[in-house]
Amino acid sequence: MRVFDSTPFSLLSSPRPAFGFLAAAGLALTLVSCHHADVRQALRSQALQAPQGPPVMLAAYQPWFGNSSHINVGYSSQDERVLERQIAEAKDLGIRGFVVNWYGPNKNFEDRSYALLQRVAGQDRDFRVALMYDEDDGGGDTTNQVIGDLQYAYDRYIGSRADGSRSAYLRYNGRPVIFIFPKGGATDWSRVRRATDSWDDPPLLLYKDGNSKYASDFDGFYAWVQPGRGGWQRDGSNWGRDYLDSFYARMSAHYPDKIAVGAAWPGFDDSRASWTRNRRMNARCGKTFEDSLGLFRRYYSDQKPLPFLMIVTWNDYEEGTAIERGVVRCGGGESTATAGR
Repeated sequence: MRVFDSTPFSLLSSPRPAFGFLAAAGLALTLVSCHHADVRQALRSQALQAPQGPPVMLAAYQPWFGNSSHINVGYSSQDERVLERQIAEAKDLGIRGFVVNWYGPNKNFEDRSYALLQRVAGQDRDFRVALMYDEDDGGGDTTNQVIGDLQYAYDRYIGSRADGSRSAYLRYNGRPVIFIFPKGGATDWSRVRRATDSWDDPPLLLYKDGNSKYASDFDGFYAWVQPGRGGWQRDGSNWGRDYLDSFYARMSAHYPDKIAVGAAWPGFDDSRASWTRNRRMNARCGKTFEDSLGLFRRYYSDQKPLPFLMIVTWNDYEEGTAIERGVVRCGGGESTATAGR
């Protein structure tokens, strides 16, 4: 059984008890924060039925709040006290790490937010952070730009020359994990792979959904909120079951030796975002969150565990996927707070 080893924080072969869903089950028995009651209930429901081990729960994290180009959610991603509270609340829900949206050093606000978050996480031996690098799509030599951005990340946050907070970086079987969010699609990932393999501490590269052209250059794939067959429905009725079924089936059948990162989400609504496309997934009174949390069990077991499951997201209020302040419940309004309060 693969579980977390606390030093360093990575998944290794060991008989010790696992974090993840087991931790979520235990923590969910005590409701110390009423606005998280619905999140806790969903996690507890799935935890009690989960395999005895992985997946370890992560949550996607947006580091741009406080920047005037995004909506006001009532806090700054560069407030150390906010970050300490967010980590404490995430841990209390059984979440063991944040996967942080990151665009390279050219987006200074997000880069500074990530640096602070990793530093705060470094003060906690049981919580980790990882980069979700948005592929450069600015035109020109995209591949060299990607290599340069990842080299910057390695030098500053991951490698041996990084500061002491590097101990907070997420690892799997001892290797740092970098998530790749595709954009323009012009990157030569074989060249990127050769560059990162030359590092003293080469990373595991995980790509969204899958990439058949460069499958051999990635160590795994992760799921992300989307509806799948049938596309986005005006009434939000397509909550993504077909997509998740397809992702897990494909990983099991075609990429059994690669790392699979499952996903769960509470719904989706990008009406508040400046880039809105009027896309929506109905929360279904919390059922979307519960069902997406548990769907992996159809494909994974103790004998074939799912290493990670990522909640999408912790705090993306602009696309309506945040669980930080709770999830939608019926019969009593919403448990989520109004952004900007």
